Amino acid sequence: MQTTTTPFIQEGKFKYTESGEGEVLLLLHGLFGGLSNFEPLVGHFETKVKVVMPLLPIFDLPRKEATIDNLLKYVKEFVEHKGYDKVHLLGNSLGGHIALLYTLDCPEKVKTLTLTGSSGLYESAFGAGFPRRGSYEYIKERTEKTFYDPKVATKELVDEVFEIVNNIDKAMCVITAAKSAIRHNVKDRLNEITAPTLLIWGKHDIITPYHVGETFHELIANTEFHGFEKSGHAPMMELPEEFNAVLEQFLNKHIL
Repeated sequence: MQTTTTPFIQEGKFKYTESGEGEVLLLLHGLFGGLSNFEPLVGHFETKVKVVMPLLPIFDLPRKEATIDNLLKYVKEFVEHKGYDKVHLLGNSLGGHIALLYTLDCPEKVKTLTLTGSSGLYESAFGAGFPRRGSYEYIKERTEKTFYDPKVATKELVDEVFEIVNNIDKAMCVITAAKSAIRHNVKDRLNEITAPTLLIWGKHDIITPYHVGETFHELIANTEFHGFEKSGHAPMMELPEEFNAVLEQFLNKHIL
């Protein structure tokens, strides 16, 4: 999933991509995500803003330290390292969860928040649907169910998920991060979020179902909510043109 035309930049412990100029749109990927998940978004927005995606060190941390707290710490240190004043924060899946926690801890740093398929509310978000070790066909089937259209689960995508879940060190890091996310339910703190928030949810999301997005909409005061037909857990991959149009309209209201 890391194959991309945008090269990664390495600065000390930070590995990230950066393209464009202007206000910063900071992308946070999920457990099995990467830059390829956001490539249509990057291509669309890099002429309008500075698009930045740090590669979260899920597999670089020791097994027991691959927690949401440590991933949040990494994002805080990255923003400080880059010297960003304020960011437009966008997170998918676990990345959305980290974005929520960052917004709660550093509200002065977040100009807008966008969540799509975010964990943080739904306790079973990574439970029953978590791909366990198994045959390639099993992993292929589970990966395809992430999307409304199974064709979105390319061979490259399935290959990487298969490699992760069959590598004991990587699999244990993913399990640690997933269990950590379940323990960090943010329901009781969502009323603290004041940043303008955009919610984009796939109506066929089986990992963080549609009602999860509706609940975020109810509990976060200043939100726009958009439900996408024919989309699962990653609308920015399945319906990139529609996703980018909604995001652009939202950002245009808040970019100087």
